[in-house]
Amino acid sequence: MKEPTAHIARAVQPFLLLLVAAAAVPALAHAAIAAASSQTDALLGWKSSLVDAAALSGWTRAAPVCAWRGVACDAAGRRVTSLRLRGVGLSGGLAALDFAALPALAELDLNGNNLAGAIPASVSRLSSLASLDLGNNGFNDSVPPQLGHLSGLVDLRLYNNNLVGAIPHQLSRLPNIVHFDLGANYLTDQDFGKFSPMPTVTFMSLYLNSINGSFPEFILKSPNVTYLDLSQNTLFGQIPDTLPEKLPNLRYLNLSINSFSGPIPASLGKLMKLQDLRMAANNHTGGVPEFLGSMPQLRTLELGDNQLGGAIPPILGQLQMLERLEITNAGLVSTLPPELGNLKNLTFLELSLNQLTGGLPPAFAGMQAMRDLGISTNNLTGEIPPVFFTSWPDLISFQVQNNSLTGNIPPELSKAKKLQFLYLFSNSLSGSIPAELGELENLVELDLSANSLTGPIPRSLGKLKQLMKLALFFNNLTGTIPPEIGNMTALQSLDVNTNSLQGELPATISSLRNLQYLSMFKNNISGTIPPDLGNGLALQHVSFTNNSSSGSAFCRLLSLQILDLSNNKLTGKLPDCWWNLQSLQFMDLSHNDFSGEIPAVKTSYNCSLESVHLAGNGFTGVFPSALKGCQTLVTLDIGNNNFFGDIPPWIGKDLPSLKILSLISNNFTGEIPSELSHLSQLQLLDMTNNSLTGSIPTSFGNLTSMKNPKIISSARSLDGSTYQDRIDIIWKGQEIIFQKTLQLMTGIDLSGNSLSECIPDELTNLQGLRFLNLSRNNLSCGMPVNIGSLKNLESLDLSSNEISGAIPPSLAGISTLSTLNLSYNHLSGKIPTGNQLQTFTDPSIYSHNSGLCGPPLNISCTNASVASDERDCRTCEDQYFYYCVMAGVVFGFWLWFGMLLSIGTWRYAIFGFVDDMQCKVMQKVSSVDKFLSRGNTDQYL
Repeated sequence: MKEPTAHIARAVQPFLLLLVAAAAVPALAHAAIAAASSQTDALLGWKSSLVDAAALSGWTRAAPVCAWRGVACDAAGRRVTSLRLRGVGLSGGLAALDFAALPALAELDLNGNNLAGAIPASVSRLSSLASLDLGNNGFNDSVPPQLGHLSGLVDLRLYNNNLVGAIPHQLSRLPNIVHFDLGANYLTDQDFGKFSPMPTVTFMSLYLNSINGSFPEFILKSPNVTYLDLSQNTLFGQIPDTLPEKLPNLRYLNLSINSFSGPIPASLGKLMKLQDLRMAANNHTGGVPEFLGSMPQLRTLELGDNQLGGAIPPILGQLQMLERLEITNAGLVSTLPPELGNLKNLTFLELSLNQLTGGLPPAFAGMQAMRDLGISTNNLTGEIPPVFFTSWPDLISFQVQNNSLTGNIPPELSKAKKLQFLYLFSNSLSGSIPAELGELENLVELDLSANSLTGPIPRSLGKLKQLMKLALFFNNLTGTIPPEIGNMTALQSLDVNTNSLQGELPATISSLRNLQYLSMFKNNISGTIPPDLGNGLALQHVSFTNNSSSGSAFCRLLSLQILDLSNNKLTGKLPDCWWNLQSLQFMDLSHNDFSGEIPAVKTSYNCSLESVHLAGNGFTGVFPSALKGCQTLVTLDIGNNNFFGDIPPWIGKDLPSLKILSLISNNFTGEIPSELSHLSQLQLLDMTNNSLTGSIPTSFGNLTSMKNPKIISSARSLDGSTYQDRIDIIWKGQEIIFQKTLQLMTGIDLSGNSLSECIPDELTNLQGLRFLNLSRNNLSCGMPVNIGSLKNLESLDLSSNEISGAIPPSLAGISTLSTLNLSYNHLSGKIPTGNQLQTFTDPSIYSHNSGLCGPPLNISCTNASVASDERDCRTCEDQYFYYCVMAGVVFGFWLWFGMLLSIGTWRYAIFGFVDDMQCKVMQKVSSVDKFLSRGNTDQYL
């Protein structure tokens, strides 16, 4: 009975399985549909949260999710396994993405978008994730420690974001991680002792963060690392000697831009697989190690910006695989070893900013792959070997500037057909510029300035259609500027200043539509400046100073920032259109023959001026109203013209940035407006030789920057060009042009006017003053008693006034004083001695003061004059003391007198005492009266 039953059961079993399967199909299908729907909802929900999702326009329910851009699915086409949207311009964040709906996702690549916000901790729910790349975005906040739960993660890239905080130690426990890149963030270190070894990692990059401390110990416990980049952090201490033993597979090691110190460890020579060694910008010492020449796989060696010193080891010439050698600014003191010429694969050699001597070895011609050579700013001598340029067919850049090279420029340079950058400036090269340079059709920048080159500018240079920069200044070039220069249509910068060029500027120069910088000062260029010069929008800097040019141009230069036409022969009225150049920041028209009034401008004028020099012309009219509202104006020099009228009070309000104001030698009249004291940044004020009247404003004592002077930057850069501001100052009796040292100057010069009344005591508040010149006025009263407060004063001139009284003893306490002139006044008493005043031995500085005595004058002080001097030197507090004594006698006497008389036994004694005191008080009153009438008479006139 059992056998038939078993047989029947076996026969029925396939039908039962088929029945179960048939019943399960709808359930599985429903589950698959539900999963697909969940994935679709998650991705569409994220899309709707993005600020910019234009790249995802095809993500709609009309198409299957597996057909969407950037989406990949498994073989069955049901589960999303990859989301790759690299560099498609997405903006937004990840907070709205439901990662739990994507359980099969193995790859998430959103590199190179504009995503920001925090990285959600829910990323850790992607249990199948093997690769996470969120690099090159704007993610901020901290790295979620939950990422350490992604046990299948092989590749983690979070570089170049704005992540902050400590690196989570949980990440070191990722069991399968191979590629680990958190570079270019703001991450800090925590206790690296919490980190576990990472035996599976081969690529580790933590560069450009804020990691501090010694070399991280956990890295030395990660033996399979082949690529290690810890550059641009603040790591310090010595590099561990055990590094080669612990990381024997290293091929790339970058420790640059840290604070590692000590010698480069000799043990690094054991890294026989190392191809790239970068240790620049640390504090290494001890020279360039010899063992480096025995590392046969090296392709890159960077040791610059250290304190190595010593010589370049000739053994480096054995590195046959070397392609890049950089040891700039490392204190090297030696000649160039010819053995480096054996480096046949070397394409980049940079040894600038050292103390290398000797010549350029002709053996360097053996570097047949050379593309970029830089040995600038050393002490190299001798000639440039012509063989270089016939041996280096791929040469792109040749930079040997700032040396002492001599001889001619080799015509063989024309053989380096790929040359783009040729820098030979600041040497002692002589001869003419080779015409063959015109054959370098790929040349982009040519700088031969600051040599001793002679002859004309070759016409052949006009063939350089790619040239953007031509610098020939500080030479002895002659002849005219060739008209072929107009063919250099890519030219952006042309600088031929300080030569002996002559003739007219060629009209073809107007064809240079890309020209931004034009400097031709200190030549003999004459004739008319082409009126259509720079009709394009590019020209920003024009300098024609010290020539003989004439004419008016530049009206259409809407991008012009610097206009320097000083020291020419320009005549006539100033073109109205120049004041409408709204990008103009520096205007120097000084020392020409301009005349007439400065034109008024439209109210819509948008002033960007920072420096205006109109000195040394024939301008007339009132103070230029065109400057009103120039909020950024720092320097204004309109001296040596024929301006007249009052100085407008609006200067103090409408020119708030003014630091230098020079109105010297004009015809300004009226009083000095007290509103100038509102110029909180003013450090130089020069109004000498005008017809100003009234008193010196007491409010000048509030000039903030003269109390605490700041550094005035005389050099300002604009888009690669530099303008050096300058000003003429009467300094210690001589007219001097201050330029580079302008930043150090603080002073007031009001000499040569008709100012009257007293010198305000408030001026002694200006403790930053370095010079004060009030000479040739009608100032009276005495010198300020506290003049010794001007502790930084170097030059003081109060001569030719009506100043009376004694010289304050505090003057002797100004230790910086080196120039003094008090002559032609009414000073009296003994000249103070001691300290700095003892160094003034010229009697003329005190001459024509009939009451002065003592050295250096040959007038002895009598007892009477000494006594007078002592009285004259008393302070105002002394005078007030005497007045108080007299007041006490008047008011206090009667109070006590009545009481004392009531006591009979004291009556006769007190009468005698009062009689005696009366005599003494009257003597003192008489003395004070003589003091006031003799020493301070002028004060009351």
